[in-house]
Amino acid sequence: MKIKYSASGGTTTDSTGTARTPSRRRALRLAGGGLALAALTLGAVGCEGDDVADSQEPTDAGSGKPGTGDKDSGGDAGASGADKKGGAPEPAWTRSVTAQTYGDNDELVTAAGVVIASGSPLAALDTTTGKEKWSLPDGVVPGAPLLLGKGTLYLASSEYDGSVIGYDPATGKETWRSRLGEEYRQPRPVAVDDEQVYVIAEILEEDGSSRTNVIAALNGTTGKLVWKEKRDFGTEQNGVHAAVRGRRLVYTDFKKNLTVRDTSTGAQVWTHKTTKTNYGFFAVHQNLVIVPQGMTLQAFDLVDGKEKWSMKGSDFGLFKEPSVVEDVLYIADSARTMWAIDPQSGTAHWQSEAMSDAGVQVPRQYVKAGDTVYGATDLDKKGGVVAIDARTGAVRWTFNDGSGDYHAWLVATDGKHVFALHGEKLHALPV
Repeated sequence: MKIKYSASGGTTTDSTGTARTPSRRRALRLAGGGLALAALTLGAVGCEGDDVADSQEPTDAGSGKPGTGDKDSGGDAGASGADKKGGAPEPAWTRSVTAQTYGDNDELVTAAGVVIASGSPLAALDTTTGKEKWSLPDGVVPGAPLLLGKGTLYLASSEYDGSVIGYDPATGKETWRSRLGEEYRQPRPVAVDDEQVYVIAEILEEDGSSRTNVIAALNGTTGKLVWKEKRDFGTEQNGVHAAVRGRRLVYTDFKKNLTVRDTSTGAQVWTHKTTKTNYGFFAVHQNLVIVPQGMTLQAFDLVDGKEKWSMKGSDFGLFKEPSVVEDVLYIADSARTMWAIDPQSGTAHWQSEAMSDAGVQVPRQYVKAGDTVYGATDLDKKGGVVAIDARTGAVRWTFNDGSGDYHAWLVATDGKHVFALHGEKLHALPV
C-alpha cells in the first residue's frame, strides 16, 4: 500500500499560475471508470413489511460467496464496524427494492429514520429494521432526483400533470405542491434552499413538442412562481446537476455548460464551457465550485467565475466525481489514485494508491461516518462499497454482494448505518 502525505497530491497551480511540487510519476494503471448509464429496471418487486426480505443470502466482502447471517435480516443489527477477521461487516439487513437507477447520487437518500431508493412504487424503509414505513404507489418519474431540503422530500409528479410535490419523509404525507402551468411539461426539482425550490421544465409548443426549457424558482412555502428564465436553445432538461450556495444557483448539464444564476432574480451571473465534466458532476464549498475536467481539477469563484486554483492528477488518470464531506474534498481518478483535498486551497491532505495496490475499483460517490469514508464504485466486479480511513486513505475493507448486477453502487448514511444500493438490492451495513 502506497500512501503519500503531501501538500500537493498532483501538479497544482493557484490563481497566480505558480506551480506546486508534482507527484511522483508511476506506472500506468488505467481502469475503466466512466459513469454507467443503466437502463431502466423493469419488473419491479413490491416492498411490503416482511415480504420485502431478500431471498438471497448476504455475501462476504468482495468474495461473492454466501455469508452466514440470517437470510432475511442479513445478520445482527447490533453489529458495528469490520467483522472479527477485519473484513466487511455483515449487513444488518438486506431487502429487495423497486430501484430504478441511472447512477446519479440523488437516487438513494436517508432522512427522518427512513431510507428511500428511487423506484416505483416508492418505498421508505425503517433504517434500523428494513421494514416498510410508507410507500407511494406511482413512485417517481424515471431519472428524476429524490431531492431533500427543509425537512421535505421533493418529487416530480408521477402523474405528469406539471406538478412538483413535497412530502414529509417520516410519514410520506404530502406537505407542499406547486404547478408551473399548462404551457410547461415535466418540471423536475433540481435544487432547494431555505426559501425556494428550483426546477427545470420543458416549454410546450403548439404542436405538443418541446425544443426549449426553462429554469424556475418556486416559493418554498406558497408554491408560487418567483421567477423563470428561458435556457439557451439546444440545452436539455435531462442530465442537470445543481446546488445552491447563498445567492448563487450553480448547475451543469450534458452540453458541457457550467452556469451560475442569481437566486433572487434568476439572472445569469456567468457561464463557462467545460471540456469534460464527468457527466456534469461537481462539488461546491463555500464560495467555490469545483469541477473535474479530464486530467485537471478546477475551482472557480461563484461570484465572478474566475479560476481560484487548479490541480493535475496522476499520470494518465481522468478525474472522477468529486464530493465535499465535512469540509474535505474527496476525489479519485481512473488510474486508481485517490485524494483528500482542502477545497479552498487545492492542497492535498493525503494522496493514496491503496486501492490500486489492493486491486479495488476507486469510488465515484462518498459519505462519512466517524473516522471512515465510505465510497461507492461503478459496476466493476472489484468494486462495491469501499471503507477508507479518512485520516490516511488506507483501505479498511470492501463489500460486494456478488450479484454481478450491472448497475452502479450508491451509498447514503444516517451515521449508524451505511446504506448500499446495488441494482434492486439494498444493504444496511453497520458502521
